[in-house]
Amino acid sequence: MKVIALGSGTSQGIPIIGCTCKTCTSGDIRDFRLRSSVHIKTNNNAFQIDVGPDFRQQFLVNKLTTVDHVLITHEHNDHIIGIDDLRAINFTQKKSIPIYAEARVLESIKERFHYAFGKHKYPGAPQITLHTITNEPFTLNGEEIIPIRLMHGNLPILGFKIGDFAYITDASDIEPSEINKIKGINTLIINALQREDHRSHFNLKEALLFINKINPRQAYLTHISHRMGPFNNWAKHLPENVEPLQDNMVITL
Repeated sequence: MKVIALGSGTSQGIPIIGCTCKTCTSGDIRDFRLRSSVHIKTNNNAFQIDVGPDFRQQFLVNKLTTVDHVLITHEHNDHIIGIDDLRAINFTQKKSIPIYAEARVLESIKERFHYAFGKHKYPGAPQITLHTITNEPFTLNGEEIIPIRLMHGNLPILGFKIGDFAYITDASDIEPSEINKIKGINTLIINALQREDHRSHFNLKEALLFINKINPRQAYLTHISHRMGPFNNWAKHLPENVEPLQDNMVITL
């Protein structure tokens, strides 16, 4: 399995135009992050988890060619608004792309991309098919997908486990029963927004405590905001098996 980090930042983006903080004015490429998303290649599948506003750029920069399945964590714009850019992949693959999400999320997608549905579709609209999932495991082309129930503030969202890899973003709390799904996993990606407390995201301390509970071989931090500070000021203090995810990083399992 190969995991490609298309982005490791937040909806704010880095650098933020007009911001004069040390992160946004840094010349270190590690302080430049696009919106969080990963692309996973297995022997039989190309999975895309979330399609944010940077998706087109991420897809081109990483020289990707196919998307077999799109898994959506939740309906916030920085995780779905790039769905329109799937149309270019429709042209090359010459088929519809299936999207898997909870019923509430699919309703939001139908509302925002209404021109892709209905009897008379807008010409050139993305060709997508919507599939409802729950918190129960399901299989796609021989690959088991295990959803992980997370809380994003008051909003229930999903993370995903595929093989010995788990992807969790935008989480602020996880039930013990869900933690058991991924204990001892090989590789974990988990959100860490900033060092200060936040009402709907893990901060750095909370993410590290969660990693200790899971005890993965290797963990990566994602959905990092400019408020974390310049890379060199905090990354060097992380535990040995934890490092910040960086845009375009490739993880081979």
